[in-house]
This record gives sequence, structure tokens and C-alpha cells, in this order.
Amino acid sequence: MDKYNTRANIENTKFFDTFISQDLEGKKRLGIRFYRWLSVISIHLLFVLSYWIDLQMLEGTLSGSRFLGFHLIDPFMTLQVFAAHHSIPINLIIGTLTIIIVYILVGGRAYCSWVCPYTIIGEIGEKLHKNLVKKKIIKERVYNHNVKYVFWAIFLILAFVSGFLVFETFNIVGILSRAIIYGWTVALGFVAAVFLIEVFYSQRAWCRYVCPIGTTYGLIGWPSATKVVWDDKCDHCRVCIEVCLVPHVLEIVKKNADRQGKSELAILSGDCTLCGRCIEVCHKDALRYDTKLKKLI
Repeated sequence: MDKYNTRANIENTKFFDTFISQDLEGKKRLGIRFYRWLSVISIHLLFVLSYWIDLQMLEGTLSGSRFLGFHLIDPFMTLQVFAAHHSIPINLIIGTLTIIIVYILVGGRAYCSWVCPYTIIGEIGEKLHKNLVKKKIIKERVYNHNVKYVFWAIFLILAFVSGFLVFETFNIVGILSRAIIYGWTVALGFVAAVFLIEVFYSQRAWCRYVCPIGTTYGLIGWPSATKVVWDDKCDHCRVCIEVCLVPHVLEIVKKNADRQGKSELAILSGDCTLCGRCIEVCHKDALRYDTKLKKLI
């Protein structure tokens, strides 16, 4: 992908071109998307190997696992358990605190782009959706991103009222994670239904408007040490907004945005998934990753 000589957005870029990036001198390198997919695949490969050949490295699923013996528990899973049973086992507390610490350091919703298996399927659906919109076969449908907080609350209320982890019936992250590790399940039919809704109705609807797991990681992401940073080399072309999963986080790149006279600003919103797609398409190199952790080294 040559972002310097083309307007490299989803519509005019071939799907697999985004795995390779080209710099100003024409040299090619592996792109951020390649490393994101590699991260997702590697994590699930460890799950599979730990289960099938007793590797004992990363055991369990994304909902709850152990890495080299350390408990790792999805924060929203813990919230559901507390809502349903009004108590939290000590191993859930330890595993959840571990996860919270990790994602405060590396970026809350980085989970969505670098760990969640649905991100690969979602990006395939996103490409298909954009092509259909471009051909005027379907219309683009965008909704208020804050609706995700409504779904977040509904699933917790359902757990509280019923005493069951109701969301786990619909949790496509859990369904995919279990299917990859343990084998085929009829619940994959629900994943396929969500995929078709995203292709033919609303782009990345699950991740943008429904998934309470991503919403919870977004809350963790607000104080995160790792952010995408904007600087004033930007020419406000807004291609980054076109490719962003959660475009509202990039309001700062708009020409008339309030930047308080600063030449550099971090994308503070916890909704940012740190997918790096905005970085990959910026022909002015006005966006980059940055972390406060380097000040501690």
C-alpha cells in the first residue's frame, strides 16, 4: 500500500495490500495490520496447543484463562458474575486486576484489534460492506456510538435479574474463542448472522454499537498509558476518519477542531482500539503511537 501517492482508504485499496506498507523512499515493510492479525492468530494458536498437546502456556479461552499459571479474566465476565451471584471468587478478582493493569499500560480497547478473533472476520465484512456501498447496492447506516452503553447496562441488568450470565449466550467473542480451541459449534450460526448484518446493513455494528466487552475495555482505555498521537503536519484530508473503526475518536483531525493551540495532542478517548489504521493511511505521517511508559525506562 502506497499511502503517499494514493488516497489509501478501504474502498480503493485491495484487501491484502494493507499487509504491506511502502515508505517515502519506496521501500516495503510489513504493515501494522499484518502484526495485528499475527497477534490474534498467535494468541489463539497458543490456546489450541495448550489444549490439544498440553502445552500449558495459555489455557482456557478469552473469557477466562491462565497464562503460565497466572489467572486472566475478562473484566465484563467478572461484572456479570458479580451481578448474577452478588459475590466474586478470589481467582476472578486476581485475574481481572491482572488484565486491567495490562490494558491500562498497552491501551484499553487494544484488546479489540490485537486479541479478539472477531476483528479478522469483522474486517473482511467491512471490506465487503464498503464495496457494496460503493456500487450503490446498499446504503451506509451509522448510529450513535453511545448506544453501546445501553447494551452494556442491559446485559448486566439481565444477569442481576436472572442470576445467569445472559450475555454469554450471545457473546460472539466467546463463541469464536471456544470454537477455535475446542471445535465446531452450532452457536457459530449466530456469528454468521452478525457477520451478514454487518455486510448488508451496518458496518462493524457489533463492535461499534453492541459488544459490552469492548465497552468495558474502552472504560479502561481512558487512563491508558499508550495512545495514538496527532501532530500539526496533518492537512485535514480526513482519510483517517474514513478507515477508523470508531471515527468519533478522530474529531481532532478536522480542520476547525479545538486544539487549544497545541501542535501535538493524544487521542484521549478510550474508544480508540489502537488498530493503527489511521497511522497506516496518513500520507503526512501526522499520527503515531506513543506511550508514557518510555518515561519510566
